[in-house]
Amino acid sequence: MKLMPFALALLLMPSAFADTLNELTESEKRSGWTLLFDGESTDGWRNYKKDKVSDGWKVVDGALVRSSGGAGDIMTAGQYDAFELSLEYKISKGGNSGVMFHVVEGDGPPWRTGPEIQVQDNVDGHDPQKAGWLYQLHQPTVPKWATNKEPVDATRPAGEWNQLYIRINNDDCEVCMNGVRYYRFKLNNADWKSRIAKSKFAKFEGFGTAGNGHICLQDHGNEVAYRNIKLRDFNADGTVPQPIDGKLDLKGELAFPNLKWDQWEPVNDAGKVRPLRLMELTYAKDGTNRLFAASQFGEIWTFDNNRDVEKSSLFLDLRGKVKDFSTRGSNEQGLLGLAMHPNFKKNGQFFVYYSHPTEPKSIVSRFNVSKEDPNKADPASELVVMEIDQPYQNHNGGPIEFGPDGFLYVALGDGGDRNDPHGNGQNLGTLLGSILRIDVDQSSDGKNYTIPADNPFVDVAGARPEIYAHGIRNPWRIAFNKEDGTLWVGDVGQELWEEVIVVKKGGNYGWSGREGSHTFGNRKPTTNVSKPLEPVWEYDHQIGKSITGGRVYNASRLPELTGKYLYADYVTGSIWALHYDTNSGKLLSNEQVVPESIAVLAFGEDQNGEVYYLTNSTRGESIYRFAK
Repeated sequence: MKLMPFALALLLMPSAFADTLNELTESEKRSGWTLLFDGESTDGWRNYKKDKVSDGWKVVDGALVRSSGGAGDIMTAGQYDAFELSLEYKISKGGNSGVMFHVVEGDGPPWRTGPEIQVQDNVDGHDPQKAGWLYQLHQPTVPKWATNKEPVDATRPAGEWNQLYIRINNDDCEVCMNGVRYYRFKLNNADWKSRIAKSKFAKFEGFGTAGNGHICLQDHGNEVAYRNIKLRDFNADGTVPQPIDGKLDLKGELAFPNLKWDQWEPVNDAGKVRPLRLMELTYAKDGTNRLFAASQFGEIWTFDNNRDVEKSSLFLDLRGKVKDFSTRGSNEQGLLGLAMHPNFKKNGQFFVYYSHPTEPKSIVSRFNVSKEDPNKADPASELVVMEIDQPYQNHNGGPIEFGPDGFLYVALGDGGDRNDPHGNGQNLGTLLGSILRIDVDQSSDGKNYTIPADNPFVDVAGARPEIYAHGIRNPWRIAFNKEDGTLWVGDVGQELWEEVIVVKKGGNYGWSGREGSHTFGNRKPTTNVSKPLEPVWEYDHQIGKSITGGRVYNASRLPELTGKYLYADYVTGSIWALHYDTNSGKLLSNEQVVPESIAVLAFGEDQNGEVYYLTNSTRGESIYRFAK
């Protein structure tokens, strides 16, 4: 019996990296991605300047494997100009390979025309050009937080799967390794030409100039495996298809066109523009049909839920207690959460989440309504429930909601900066990167809350018992569906993916080992954490770049929205309606709602299940609803 070479055996070992192989996700199907490798055959590939693939390349366990000598470089049958490529590779110990693009079949080897993104074992590989580098042309920049000042290395070791993402689109090119951005560059500009002139490729006429060509996988004499090879072409205008199943014939309209904001002026006494920037719109079950709106600056107003309403009352002014989000680097801070107690009618309690004005921490506090005036809160009634130290000024989270169980849910980001430098997302020993669940009706152990006995990590050594779910990057907004009690979260991504999560008790949503359903970074798995759960929906950064989590529509006014999760992307201004069956776990549709570009800060809801979206405005026109 002939023994399998050790390196090849290592390549073919099973891996938990991907749950599905050589398949497109629902989002990918809708947004124009295609498979370049079906996991069963070499269809669509051939050797460089040959008609077919050599016997040195084998399909084994859903991977395309360079398994023996004389395999040769293989390339796509098709040619591509502007595209995105995503693939996974596994390299043998000391191994070397590469992925080339815009390869033209000429007199020499493919690397004489096609630039190469290096694939190798960075530990035992011999080449000073590391995996993910654009050979002799570009390498990762040094992150500002790095202590060793070496280029970032996000690769996983030989024998483990790595995910490589390549975007080639003339003046917008990018390479990411395991979801971590390595570098961006432009083709055929002065910088590109200068780099080529200083490289070994300068003597090869036509190197890096084709603008169109094959994608090529290199045979460098070592065992290597590739799988989940996916490609998406860009449209002529540089866009990609929207991941939608159609468009709803709806528009946005001012929900309260005559409403005036008590004591708000668009320009303060110092002449500084101070827009109305609403973060929350909610209601209290007190029979008054009032709405409560909270500004990121720190004001909370209340007004009647009447389309013709004109008057609002400044319910509470916390500007002296809240970090000014408009200061440099603080745009994700301020007053970020507001939740009315389920028994507000009797106890007059409500809760806020805000950033401390001078110290690096977030605060959850309880306030009470004034005994003299139901439209005023008592500013002296503050009871600090929780203080959370924050290492950075971003990814502080902030939305809070009472669940149908009467407990308060607090959504926290990983604490900030890029790549989750402290590893908070998978650390159950910190509150950061988690959804918390606490009982604010009781106190114990010197805290103004208690831990529900059925919280999932109560009896887990080293874990914070407040945690209900974890592996969250930056939850930008959360909401309970009042019909079935499910908790929905819009989690903002970093480089490539935005995601929608339906939270399960004890669930781990992967960050920072994953971004959405895709691998991220090379941090070793944390012990005592569960396998990450999949988001119910995700979209990539050619579609949008900052999700605004929304709410499930339960009103009767627009039946075409009933039961659908309304969410948006802050950067692109798109608004969608996601129809997801929580019982079957199946996506039914994702539809575009409002065609205009609208920067949505948050969504709100009234007691009738009507959903509103909130925008930044210098005219006070900040609350909109959907209409025919």
